[in-house]
Amino acid sequence: MFAGIAGTYDRANSVLSMGVHHRWRTRTVRESGAVPGSAVLDCATGTGDLAIEYKLRVGVGGRVVGTDFCAEMLAFAPAKAAQRGLDIAWDVQDAMALTYPDDSFDVASIAFGIRNVDDPVQALRSMGRVVRPGGRVAVLEFGTPLWWMKPFFTFYSRVIIPLIGGLVSGRRDAYEYLTRTSAAFPTGDAFVALMRQAGVFDVCRVIPLTGGIAYLYIGTVR
Repeated sequence: MFAGIAGTYDRANSVLSMGVHHRWRTRTVRESGAVPGSAVLDCATGTGDLAIEYKLRVGVGGRVVGTDFCAEMLAFAPAKAAQRGLDIAWDVQDAMALTYPDDSFDVASIAFGIRNVDDPVQALRSMGRVVRPGGRVAVLEFGTPLWWMKPFFTFYSRVIIPLIGGLVSGRRDAYEYLTRTSAAFPTGDAFVALMRQAGVFDVCRVIPLTGGIAYLYIGTVR
């Protein structure tokens, strides 16, 4: 499914989020604790936008690796980075079974991908394993909007997203999947419970974004 929408993914995201996803990525990088010189792993990087944001933060002295399970999606990332003169490594990897050595990174992240893995707890363990003690795992995901945002977002997600996403990509089913899985996935404290179940974090924080349309979770690796 993701391979089928790879070519239109960026355009659909920009239209459907009305550009808000750019602010969400910026906040994710800031809260992750990445600084110049940091080593960062971005899982489910898709076409590479969050990995690029990290590289702009860590600079030439830092290292960024962007991974995705879907090679067709990841294929668009190298050219985007090259256009901006950014040196980023790209690798096809399964977030649940990362092959990097223990303590290889200062930060690991996954944006709008944790709900798509077969076992989110295992993915959290896998990311936590490759991050050094005291480093952070950042998870950006859709959630349950706060009460004042919920009526608008329910209509938007059930009607507008499949309609426009289908028109842009030709794959309405993919955007119906997006809304269905987003509504069913644990949000807020329920997702923090999964983070604690993973057994790799000392501290877990949850930050609602844009009225709870998205949530940012930050786990500090023990």
